[in-house]
Amino acid sequence: MTSPTAWQKSSYSEATGNCVEIRTHDGMIEVRESDSPGTIITTTRTKFQALILDVKAGEFDHAI
Repeated sequence: MTSPTAWQKSSYSEATGNCVEIRTHDGMIEVRESDSPGTIITTTRTKFQALILDVKAGEFDHAI
């Protein structure tokens, strides 16, 4: 078991703190919203990479 890394937020995040943060823990990726830090989603690196690629490709543009 490894210690979790520090939470990291995007350089594009608002100064008000409304952002999504990520960190690694035991080989997994953890994701949370800065305004709701108690709720953490855990996923694999492979699934997180697929999500990032899909976001960059515009797959979720219809949701915004």
